[in-house]
Amino acid sequence: MKVTRIEELTKSRSRIYIEEEFAFVLYKGELRSYHIMEGEELAPESYETIMGQVLPKRAKLRAMNLLKSREYTTKQLYDKLKDGGYPERIITEALAYVESFHYTDDLRYAVAYITGHESTRSHRRIEQDLLGKGIDKDTLEKAWQEWEDQGGAQDEQAMIRELLRKRGYNPETADRKEKQRQGAFLLRKGFSGEKVRRAIFGTEGSDDF
Repeated sequence: MKVTRIEELTKSRSRIYIEEEFAFVLYKGELRSYHIMEGEELAPESYETIMGQVLPKRAKLRAMNLLKSREYTTKQLYDKLKDGGYPERIITEALAYVESFHYTDDLRYAVAYITGHESTRSHRRIEQDLLGKGIDKDTLEKAWQEWEDQGGAQDEQAMIRELLRKRGYNPETADRKEKQRQGAFLLRKGFSGEKVRRAIFGTEGSDDF
């Protein structure tokens, strides 16, 4: 295995390329320890030590340290490790490790997110947020069910009224342009056209949205 390129990332870390393909990121001291030099062969035993011991341990510690400060979805944690330059094989091992201790749990994360935003974000907006964080649709469906089983409920009409109140909306004095402006704002928040029409016009039949 020939080291074809060593690319400095920081003063202490470098990206290592083997046979023109990115392999991993190592600290400068490790380059010396494993005799890694550009244009030279990397000993198979050194490669196995790096991939079998050094990087798995480091990735697991990185994942654990990230989870100390906040909860992550599996996808978010994957992205963090990927950004850190860990190979796929190492990332998979690290994710399996933290999951085995239930440090990551996408269902738990989704239920907690729904609970934390049930009174401030629409159902649709919460779903968009969680899908963007890597929660799959099946897990999302289970999360809503678990949230409901725990007594969770949303009153989106009340949420809309509160948002309009905070924005100083007065249905008695608002002209059509103002109603359309406020309606567009609510639609961007993820509320359905039906609920927005009901709040703005007091009817479900208006076609202004």
